Amino acid sequence: MAKLKETYETMAVFSLKNGEDGVKALTEKFKALIEANGTMESVNEWGKRKLAYDINYESEGYYVLYTFESKPDFPAELDRVFKITDGVMRSLTTVK
Repeated sequence: MAKLKETYETMAVFSLKNGEDGVKALTEKFKALIEANGTMESVNEWGKRKLAYDINYESEGYYVLYTFESKPDFPAELDRVFKITDGVMRSLTTVK
């Protein structure tokens, strides 16, 4: 029998071009989205880091690690929202 809930980790890299307020808004937006669709375990803000290579001519990004529990269909929706949100440079969701 399949598990009803699974534990996931999502690493997101946000652009710094919109300033600290933009990063804070994105962090809160995705925190609220995850809480609406699952159970948030933690939000670990790694802060500003140098990227291994430039993305859209930017050499630094703001890293945030979300750990949460949700139904198996939610990560695909979360990934879709990450892809269409301005200010998100990269994201990756894995099963913990």
